[in-house]
Amino acid sequence: MFLADQWKDYELLDCSRGEKLERWGDYYLVRPDPQVIWDTPRTDRHWNARDARYQRSETGGGSWDKKKLPESWRIRYGELCFQVKPMNFKHTGLFPEQAANWDWAMAKIRAARRPIRVLNLFGYTGAATVACAKAGAEVCHVDAAKGMVAWGKENAALSGLAEAPIRWIVDDCGKFVEREIRRGKRYDAIIMDPPSYGRGPGGEIWKLETNLWPFVSLCAGVLSEDPLFVIINSYTTGLAASVLSYVSESIFTRRFGGHSDSQELGLPVSGNGLILPCGATCRWER
Repeated sequence: MFLADQWKDYELLDCSRGEKLERWGDYYLVRPDPQVIWDTPRTDRHWNARDARYQRSETGGGSWDKKKLPESWRIRYGELCFQVKPMNFKHTGLFPEQAANWDWAMAKIRAARRPIRVLNLFGYTGAATVACAKAGAEVCHVDAAKGMVAWGKENAALSGLAEAPIRWIVDDCGKFVEREIRRGKRYDAIIMDPPSYGRGPGGEIWKLETNLWPFVSLCAGVLSEDPLFVIINSYTTGLAASVLSYVSESIFTRRFGGHSDSQELGLPVSGNGLILPCGATCRWER
């Protein structure tokens, strides 16, 4: 398991009965998590002294019950800085378990000792983009949501990267990759965080189990002749990490050599020393 265990501004204090208790800087949030199937005692006082709780509705969706919480605030991860904003669907704009991948990608970029171009697909609010740019890479960030791309720019500025070589693209990721291939553009590294389920701008249905293989196959065509790495993330329940390795080995290793390492991502639970699994990730490197 890849552990995101270097946080100081974020902490997973406890998890029980379908919810997790987290500290985001100075604020304590309770959010639902489908992986938390156990019913363990809730002894941490912040379960009741929380600043906000996201409650699901019986009719779908949900809402935040905010006691005392600003609209947004900042947290740091090493040399990176991010804006946290509680949103609909329980999100905060950051997946803290991905810090394990940020560290790995930054180390690979710095060790390469050559110019590296990174393509971040389904880039969300730009945490991986900011990490790679901070390590010295040129980054192309792509997401179909205009608001998320704007948030990514904000995170880059907070991390001192307002003038960094980052292209911010609002577009469908598949169509963008197709155009980059036709234009002859190539990248040394790709990071992708595709959704489990979604709809494209034309109403097309995206289902990870159906679309991941053709999408990853397409992305192989935009890699340079000397690629550095590829990261594939998956939050689809029931899709084993080894499935990602099979895809990666069949596409990238067969073409470029190298190897894949796929594992669960995890966050340490400070209250009991256990680990909460948070999806799977595959790291391919040449």
